[in-house]
Amino acid sequence: MIYADYNGSAPLCEAVKNHLIQRLQNDGPYANPNAAHKIGQRVLTNMENSRAICAKSLGAKYGQVIFNSGSTEGIATVFHSILEKAQQRGKDILITSTIEHSAIINTAEHYRDHHDFELYFIQANKAGIVDLEQLEELLEKFGQRVALVSIMAANNETGVIQPYKKISQICHNHLVPFFCDTTQIIGKAPFNFKDSEIDYAVMSGHKIGAMTGTGLIIAKDPTSIRPIIIGGGQEKALRGGTQHYLGLETLAIALGHVEKNFERIEQLKEKRIAFEANMKKKFPKLCIIGEDSPRLATTTYVSHPGLNGQSVQIELENHNIFVTTSSACSDGDTSTSKVLKAMGIKDEIGMGVVRISLGLCARLEAYDEIEEALTKTYEKLMGS
Repeated sequence: MIYADYNGSAPLCEAVKNHLIQRLQNDGPYANPNAAHKIGQRVLTNMENSRAICAKSLGAKYGQVIFNSGSTEGIATVFHSILEKAQQRGKDILITSTIEHSAIINTAEHYRDHHDFELYFIQANKAGIVDLEQLEELLEKFGQRVALVSIMAANNETGVIQPYKKISQICHNHLVPFFCDTTQIIGKAPFNFKDSEIDYAVMSGHKIGAMTGTGLIIAKDPTSIRPIIIGGGQEKALRGGTQHYLGLETLAIALGHVEKNFERIEQLKEKRIAFEANMKKKFPKLCIIGEDSPRLATTTYVSHPGLNGQSVQIELENHNIFVTTSSACSDGDTSTSKVLKAMGIKDEIGMGVVRISLGLCARLEAYDEIEEALTKTYEKLMGS
């Protein structure tokens, strides 16, 4: 079996599995990390050590890391934190891009529809890169009215990496906060929060082999965060609710595992490049979305004109290979995805895409097996 949907959710990495087995065999400690007794304090110490590891791995300060359940909660928290008082200061404009994850777009549209913010979308070109000139124009035009710019670091469908450092500079030149959805880039490409100059970043642990329901916000200024979950004052009153401390331990383990074994990502990248080249030799009409753009090392978004992506997905599943047709949040929709439409990709290509995404725990040989199965799949479907 080959699981090739790491962009949707990665399997637990070996280091995380070993940690969990050891924790279970040692029977704890298990307690509320906010309790004053000795066991609670031991759990708290482990959790805070995890915070320190996460901060170091991501190029952030210890106090800038706020634990939560993942990127969707983080997105909601950042929007709430920035926009809660923005309109009182005459800031009523949001800027995002047409290729964002639905968690960003739906949140931005919520503030447009229910809180009277004006929402502007930055377009993307056919290579999947957002238009920086349009961003500059909007910031020049609206200046002091812009409350927030939210543009992702790497796209979950195409794997295309955005010029997020340049976007940071542009936003700061206009004194506008920049929130970057870093969910896909962390663990798959080099990332350093301090060097990026981003104001807010988010991640989900399950994208890198940690347990689901774990994640974090990195805030350049943590005092700017306003909780959406009040609770009992946990996370320095920035996120209520008893922390998922066991999961947060796995988040630190997974990040450490990535840091120690990042050369494997580069090896998988070499295999991915060879795989794509071989497939294009066999099928000259093959289209690889974002082919000439910087991409995540292990993401291929591929389509053969005239073929249906779901048919390709089903055939690959018959070979025990599991891919998606777009993002996990829209898999099952037979139309061209919003991201591809935003890039100007025609339906002939867009309706035929499958996303092949691997990660740190994948075998290098997986690409060879995917190539063989995808070749057979295309030949069968083209002959039918």
